[in-house]
Amino acid sequence: MRLRRLQVTRASTCGGLLDGADIWLGRAETETNNEPLEPLCLLGPNGSGKSQFLQLVAEIFQAAWHAHAPEEERDSANGDAIFELEYLIKPNKGDSYAVVKLSRAPKGKSVGPIELQVQKDGHWTALKPGTPEFGQHLPSLIIGYTSGDNETMSLPFMVSRAGYANSVATAALAKTTVTAPPLDNRALLIDYGTNLEVLFANMTMAKPEVRKDILQHARLEDLASCRCIIRLAHSAAPGAPASAKKSKGRKGIQLTDELEAILRNLKRSATCWHLDEKTETYTFDYFVDAATRKALSHFFDDALDLYRSLHKFALLNDLVIPKAARDRMRKAVRERRFATRLPEPQQEDTVFAFEEVRFHPSSGKADRTPVDYVALSDGEHQQSLILGLFSMITDQNALFLLDEPESHFNPQWRVQFVKRLLNLHVDRGEQDVLLTSHAPFVPADISREQVLIFKRQGDTIEVSNPEIETFGANFDRILEHCFEIRPPLSQIAQDEIAELMKSDSIARLTEAMNKLGSSVEKSFVADRLRQLKAKAG
Repeated sequence: MRLRRLQVTRASTCGGLLDGADIWLGRAETETNNEPLEPLCLLGPNGSGKSQFLQLVAEIFQAAWHAHAPEEERDSANGDAIFELEYLIKPNKGDSYAVVKLSRAPKGKSVGPIELQVQKDGHWTALKPGTPEFGQHLPSLIIGYTSGDNETMSLPFMVSRAGYANSVATAALAKTTVTAPPLDNRALLIDYGTNLEVLFANMTMAKPEVRKDILQHARLEDLASCRCIIRLAHSAAPGAPASAKKSKGRKGIQLTDELEAILRNLKRSATCWHLDEKTETYTFDYFVDAATRKALSHFFDDALDLYRSLHKFALLNDLVIPKAARDRMRKAVRERRFATRLPEPQQEDTVFAFEEVRFHPSSGKADRTPVDYVALSDGEHQQSLILGLFSMITDQNALFLLDEPESHFNPQWRVQFVKRLLNLHVDRGEQDVLLTSHAPFVPADISREQVLIFKRQGDTIEVSNPEIETFGANFDRILEHCFEIRPPLSQIAQDEIAELMKSDSIARLTEAMNKLGSSVEKSFVADRLRQLKAKAG
């Protein structure tokens, strides 16, 4: 899948910043390339519209899936945007690209429905929502990632999550047996809160070489052990209605048939387990070895299936948050004035949690004592999450929207980020990746056609490719041409050098030369010093 062009008439979001934007995403000369991943990197200062662009793309495809399969995407975060999005996609796992145009146009004083057209023999043919062909021409999954508390980016995914959670609650409290579980949503938000779910799924279900890819940067060899806790009737959990207690036998949080099955499978695959019947608290301990992996593989299809199963229990953590806070959040999302997350419950109050997660250190270490998960740095957490995400989701036509996925990396890891991403040992379907960054490292590993510079001009934005070829360019050149940092020095040093260039004091310049690090600007100070000495005779 490759996004090509987005024309925005009205975004109905971000204060109109994207209104009128016509953004070419083509990567034209690489459209026939068979590489499964060709990241598109969005650069620009804070407030230039990068995150809002990712949000709008997510909202567009969410609206399309809602029109096509409302039983999967149960709501749309943005029903007012007017746009035209063109992209390439290989439908039904085919070998050739289809050119697709997804749009919504005005209809009188309102807006019309989502329309999807496919180009055939130079003409556009409309596909009808609800038909198999319509769904085959949409991204199979929309995956969002945010490195911090960027709620702009999160909004459409939270709408998707709320819709799914409501379906689960309805099914769990149904008086009649629900034969079919609520269908999984197409929009997934991955962030720091899901890290352990992603890690556990990958470390127990992925191939050895993939596990190595994910952990070697942290000098870890493998997952050693962990504990999974599920609390259904502890003091923080809401009590069950009397009718539900009678019909289903649970006195706390009610589970759907699907969740009951997942609970049984987690119990069957655990090394050992315990049930506190008073609080309906299940404790599953996993000593991770070949037998554990074999057991989990029997009950779960792959890492993504295990992750989604675990995450369905993690969603129940919202139930221990005060209802007033949940209602306030739902209202804010509905009115698109999303500013804060739900408060995080205390660890002992959560419905679902991982505890005592430990890893085997790399074989080269003399000390073989298991390493606690909490001992890892923010950068180690982030890199294992991002690499785990791409290892876990290999679906054809998946769309990744990543907001600063390397924000916590040290410079050396940032240099290696694209290589590590592309070299993961997985069989990947063709996917599209859009990511934002504030650093020159990612652009230096991709071509200029894969780099977009966002600039804010008053209340609108301008988007363009860099003037220079970024692949293989040094970081100073990228900082200059993509971030307008000239020279590539910190501001205090620039101010000091500017003062030195005005000085007539040989002593001051001589002293400064011993303090300044190597740079072109230091050579200017040296030249100024030579001129003053020559003038003094």
